Amino acid sequence: MPDTLTIRPLRSEDWPAWRQLWAAYLDFYETTLPEAQFEASFTRLIAADTHDFHGFIATWGDGADAPAIGLAHYLCHRHLWRQEPVCYLQDLFVAPQARGTGTGRALIEAVYAAADASGAPRVYWLTQEDNHTARKLYDRIGRLSGFVKYERTFA
Repeated sequence: MPDTLTIRPLRSEDWPAWRQLWAAYLDFYETTLPEAQFEASFTRLIAADTHDFHGFIATWGDGADAPAIGLAHYLCHRHLWRQEPVCYLQDLFVAPQARGTGTGRALIEAVYAAADASGAPRVYWLTQEDNHTARKLYDRIGRLSGFVKYERTFA
């Protein structure tokens, strides 16, 4: 792998690489989505709407042929307990061949910087309880909140 790790905002030309990474991320979580959702999600991620989702892509190198190795999706939003907005890191994925290289940390730090720039000093995210590999990183750069997630069940 090249020496240069590049983290940058997603661009329209990233569609093929992003799609492959996001499909692998969804596979990790044993989830499938219709193609229309892939397209809608990517459109949101590259839109200029500051109140919608944003995305970063990580590549080895910075040229047009630099291989994509990771992604992060985030949303800064208002919060009723704070005057300033907060930032939700919804998705973080690093390709298996790039794990342990600092890519996950660099993606999270890019989200931290984007949150700071938008006036959202608090960043939060969720992960599965048994995602031990990722949690080793999260325990170093974040604080476990102690909250338990519930969601609506469907019959």
